[in-house]
Amino acid sequence: MSATNVFQQQFGFAPTVCGYAPGRLEFIGNHVDYNGGLVMGASIDRGVQCAAAKRTDRRLRIFSQPYGEAVEIALDGLKPAQGSAAWANYPAGVAWSLQENGFKFPVGFDLAFAGDLPAGAGLSSSAALELATGVALRALFGFNIAPAVLARICRQAENGFVGMPCGILDQGVSSFGQAGRLVLIDCRTETYDTVPIPETARFWVFNTGAKHALLDSLYADRRRECEDALKILQRYRPEAGFLAEIPTADVEQHRADLTPDQYARALHVTREISRVHETVAALERDDLTAVGRLLVASHQSSRELFRNSCPELDFLVDHLVTLPGVYGARLTGGGFGGAVMALTNPEFTADTATGVTEAYTRHFGHAPVVFTARTGPGARVLA
Repeated sequence: MSATNVFQQQFGFAPTVCGYAPGRLEFIGNHVDYNGGLVMGASIDRGVQCAAAKRTDRRLRIFSQPYGEAVEIALDGLKPAQGSAAWANYPAGVAWSLQENGFKFPVGFDLAFAGDLPAGAGLSSSAALELATGVALRALFGFNIAPAVLARICRQAENGFVGMPCGILDQGVSSFGQAGRLVLIDCRTETYDTVPIPETARFWVFNTGAKHALLDSLYADRRRECEDALKILQRYRPEAGFLAEIPTADVEQHRADLTPDQYARALHVTREISRVHETVAALERDDLTAVGRLLVASHQSSRELFRNSCPELDFLVDHLVTLPGVYGARLTGGGFGGAVMALTNPEFTADTATGVTEAYTRHFGHAPVVFTARTGPGARVLA
């Protein structure tokens, strides 16, 4: 059901606009975004819709089909909700962030959401929710906001309102995605480019359903370890503002100054940035075999150095890379659970995917959710 229909059923009248934002696959560049490096992602042909209309008072009503209950809050003095209403912090956070950036609302508004993007699968459903809200509110109130600025506003919502210290990858890819191309982001300057991917490439996503109970704190721990490593390495390179600006050779040279965890995280980040550069070069020569090797190397680094994988993800990657038609596979997203992305050619079929799920089920006792995805356009207003 579309968000327009959900809105009509829930609120009893038609919305004025409907925004859309796609989910994203983190193609390569794991945990590099907040470290100021290059990352690459794909906006996919699944996403979130946000239908919106103005109110006459200064209240917000927010309804999402999966949650089944409207959250009503005051527009003024927005504060994060707790408990079962916490999901509404993502759209409410966008309203808060817009106001923080000087975009004032003369009245409140109603929002209703629908979509086909599974939550908790490493596809950044949260960023899609934020961007769909931002696109809808931009159109509803006539705000003049460039795509890069809107991505930054939505990232601020997640950082400052929701409390997740993510980088710009998720919002940037959802905002700048194009069919047939991957989005390349320089996170230090927050500049965007796209790189074509061959038409024969396919994405298969295996959502394990696993989610570490300490996901948020582990993510924050990894970010802090990177920041602490940077502070130490800045003694030798004071001009470096981000870990991405520290050469791998420096990390190796000054290993004794770092804790084992700091060293491992810094080594992952600096090597991962090199892999992103190599991936761009391989895509430019249509060498998906080389791209696949880089994806596997990225996952191995996430598993061994960044320690954000888990047995379910490792099993899928190890199994997938043995199969015909698979160029490579890796975890996609923050890790500690979630999904594996496999880059394949058309020879990898639904029957092959079924064989993977059967092997996984025999090992873990439950089946992953599997779907195939293609690249798709970025955030926009739906006609």
